[in-house]
Amino acid sequence: MKSVESKTKPVTDTSDIKKSVPWLYFVIFFSVLNESVFNVATPSIAKQFALDAAGVSWVVTIFFIVFGMGMVIFGKLSDMYSIKKLITIGIALYSLGSILGFALQSWYPAVILSRALQGAGGSAIPALVFAMVARYFTSDERGKLFGIITSTASFAVGIGPVLGGYIAGSFSWAYLFLIPLPVLIAIPFFRKLLPTEQPRPGRLDAVGALLLGIVVSMLVLFTTEARWLYLCAAFLALVLFIVHIRRAKEPFVDPALFANPLYRSGLVIGFLIFGTVMSVMFVIPLMLHHMYELSTDKIGLIMFPGAISAVVFGRVAGNMTVRRGSHFVVYLGLGLIALSLLLQSSTIGLWVWYIGVALIMMYIGFSFLQTALAESVTQILPADQIGIGMGFYNMTSTISGAVVTALVAKAMEQKLFAFPLHPLISDAHAYVYGNLILFLSFIVLAVALFYLFSFGKKVPQSLNEPV
Repeated sequence: MKSVESKTKPVTDTSDIKKSVPWLYFVIFFSVLNESVFNVATPSIAKQFALDAAGVSWVVTIFFIVFGMGMVIFGKLSDMYSIKKLITIGIALYSLGSILGFALQSWYPAVILSRALQGAGGSAIPALVFAMVARYFTSDERGKLFGIITSTASFAVGIGPVLGGYIAGSFSWAYLFLIPLPVLIAIPFFRKLLPTEQPRPGRLDAVGALLLGIVVSMLVLFTTEARWLYLCAAFLALVLFIVHIRRAKEPFVDPALFANPLYRSGLVIGFLIFGTVMSVMFVIPLMLHHMYELSTDKIGLIMFPGAISAVVFGRVAGNMTVRRGSHFVVYLGLGLIALSLLLQSSTIGLWVWYIGVALIMMYIGFSFLQTALAESVTQILPADQIGIGMGFYNMTSTISGAVVTALVAKAMEQKLFAFPLHPLISDAHAYVYGNLILFLSFIVLAVALFYLFSFGKKVPQSLNEPV
């Protein structure tokens, strides 16, 4: 096995790579922050450009589409080209989109284009960071690193709406474009500390990438605008994508990757859990405003401790993954998320800090789950498919945030859960929130059973330990 690894992985100076670890955390924070920081500013943007909900939603939608696809593309490129060069390109593109967005803030098409550039550049960061961790660090080191990385990402997602609301309210929504610019500081350090790798055989399958991009775009558009034409286009593009990668000599995604049942299970679990947690983060502010009549700043105060707890317990999750194994931490994370959702659904209308405490539990559980599941998926990927494998996994999880949140929003609009069901809720105004969150808790429990049947046996020894 070692002989195979030596052909696919360069010998590197691990001391320099380890010096780059703080910068990995730094750039991850600013890349993930942009996933949620614009959400609270859409009303201001809609007012300035006289847009309806569908029109202004493109500020968020275009970022998710390009960010999700970009992670797969940069993941694929990392299997062929130097990560040092790729992350430099990604950060530069991310910053260019930020500068253009601020400079051209008065022209809405330029705002959308800038968000797309931010998504394209920002996607390089998580894709390449995960590839670096999987490629250059041992199993024990990966557990700890994934713990801090995922907790940093969780904190960024949680703090995004709070920070976005403050900046948009105190200055202008256009200043949100400038938030990612500190990532430029990291470029000289990455250029100095990361190894200069020689190009490896392979090429980027542009046709396959285009077809996958159409699948992702049409799926997101269908869930946000509910037009069946988009779903039909997504299905057609998916069929063509499958046919293409089976026939292409160097496909964008090797079909053998999906032949691994553990990897397929990891994709499903990541999609369901990430979508569930993101949709809860969408529902809770609405519920706090409707049921408790809280202002935006007070809603942020309720949610902020949970975001902070993700940072604190991320290191705990990493260390626990090393000591107890990824399976134990996954079950613990799923259990905490399910318990949190059960508590949230049962305490609506009571003291508001019951919800705040339950959110802390959810953030901690999510941090545990992300850390351990990333390690589980990494262990089952062969060394020459780490980049594309983790890129596809990250894309699936990210896109699920947009897809599941849109489905939840539609369910709330049509009041599908506005009926007496939860035994502890008697207020008719709370039915839709309590029943919806209760339903999401059942999804988490179902995921736990699915993980048990899929990953119940010990994951095979990792094939990608550094040489």
